[in-house]
Amino acid sequence: MKPQAPSAIETATRLAAGRLDAAGLLTETFARIEATDPTLRAFTARLDLPAALAQLPTLTGPLQGLPVALKDIFDTRDFPTRYGSALYPAEPSRADAAMVGVIRRAGGLIIGKSSTTEFAFLHPTVTLNPNAPGRTPGGSSAGSAAAVTAGLVPFSIGTQTGGSVIRPASYCGVTGFKPSFGLLPTSGLKCFSWSLDTVGLFAASVPEAAWFAQAVTGQALALDAAPAPKTWVVGVPEAYPWAELSPSARQAIEAGSQALKAAGADVKRITLPGWIKDAFDAQDIIQGYEVWRSLAWEVDHHPEALSDILRNYLLAARNITPAAYEAAQRTASEGRKACAEWFEGFDVLMTPSAPDEAPAGYGSTGAAIFNRAWTLLGVPCVNVAGATGVNGFPMGLQIIGAPHADRACLQAAAFLERALKPA
Repeated sequence: MKPQAPSAIETATRLAAGRLDAAGLLTETFARIEATDPTLRAFTARLDLPAALAQLPTLTGPLQGLPVALKDIFDTRDFPTRYGSALYPAEPSRADAAMVGVIRRAGGLIIGKSSTTEFAFLHPTVTLNPNAPGRTPGGSSAGSAAAVTAGLVPFSIGTQTGGSVIRPASYCGVTGFKPSFGLLPTSGLKCFSWSLDTVGLFAASVPEAAWFAQAVTGQALALDAAPAPKTWVVGVPEAYPWAELSPSARQAIEAGSQALKAAGADVKRITLPGWIKDAFDAQDIIQGYEVWRSLAWEVDHHPEALSDILRNYLLAARNITPAAYEAAQRTASEGRKACAEWFEGFDVLMTPSAPDEAPAGYGSTGAAIFNRAWTLLGVPCVNVAGATGVNGFPMGLQIIGAPHADRACLQAAAFLERALKPA
C-alpha cells in the first residue's frame, strides 16, 4: 500500500522545527506544477522558482512558507490580474487585495493566480477536473479547486457569491470551506455582489482547511487531533423547494446518513421552513441588482467584450427595481434572524453540495441551487468529499452550520469525513 502523504499541518510543523528543507520542498512543488499544469491549466500566472525561493526567508507565520494559490479575482502587484476576462490586460494591479497581506502575514507563499470564470460568473474557464475526466471542474473557483485536488498546492483561495466554493469542491472531490460572511476580507476583490461575495478556502481535508482558516483569521478554528466524544445532531432535509434530489444526490445523502449513524450521530429528518425558499429567491434579486452596478463600467463601455451569458444576465438584471431590492434585503435580514432560532433544533445540516456529479463536457459550470440560500444567510458551509454519484464521480456533502458557528461546522464536517472513510 502506498504510504499516505503527510498533511500540510504535519509539513508546517516539520518546517517550523527545522526537520524539513523549505527550499527543497518548494523546488518539488514547482516540479509538480510544471509537469501537470500545462494540461490541467489551474494557474493563469506563477512566480518563477528563484523569485519564490527569495521570498521564503521573509515568511515566518504559521504557514511556514507553504504555497497558496490565489483566485484571479483578487488584485495583486506581483501577478497579472484579469478577473477571467479578456477585457483586462495581463498586467499587475497597482495595489494588493487585503487577502494578499492576510496570507503573507500568516507565512503563506502566494505561488500564483488560479483560473476563474469571467468575473466569477458562469462563462467557463479552461481548467480541467482532476477527478472527473471530461467533466467540468465547476466554477467560479475552478482553478483553486483543481490546484488543490491535483496536489499542486496544499491550499488555495476562492470566492462564493452563489455556490462558487462549495460546488467546484464537490465536483472535484476536495474540501471547500465557505466561512461565515465577513470572516475574511473582500477589499481588493473584483466585486460582483457586495452583500454576498464571500472569501473561501480549499484544502485536502477538513482538518487542513480548519488549520488554514485559523492561520489566516487568527481565530480558534483548528481542530483537535483527538476530538472529545460528542453525539452530533445532524438535520437532513426530506425535500427542497428548488429541486428534486437527483439519483446521485440521493445516493450521497444515503451514504452520508448511514456513515453518520454508524459513527454515533443522531440523524434527524427535517422539513425546511418556508423562509428558506424566500431566502433562495432573495439571493437572485440581490445579486442581480448589485452586479448591474458593480460591473457598470464593463457593460456600459465594453459590452462586446463580455460573454453572451454575462452580458445577457446584466441586461436582464438592470430591470430589478430598487423596491424589489429593498424587499429582498428585508427578506434576507428576516431569514438571518430566523436562522439562529431554527438551528436550536440540531447542530448542523447535511445537504448535497451540488445537484449532481459534475456535468459532462465544458459548456456549463453547473448550478448553485444547493448553495444560494446559505450564502445569502451568511452561515458557514463545508464541502465534505468522500461520497460518489451513480457514475462513480465525486458527489459532495455540504455541512451547514449555525450563524457564526464556524468551528462547530468544521468539527461536524471532520466527523462526517472520518465516518465516510472505509475501515
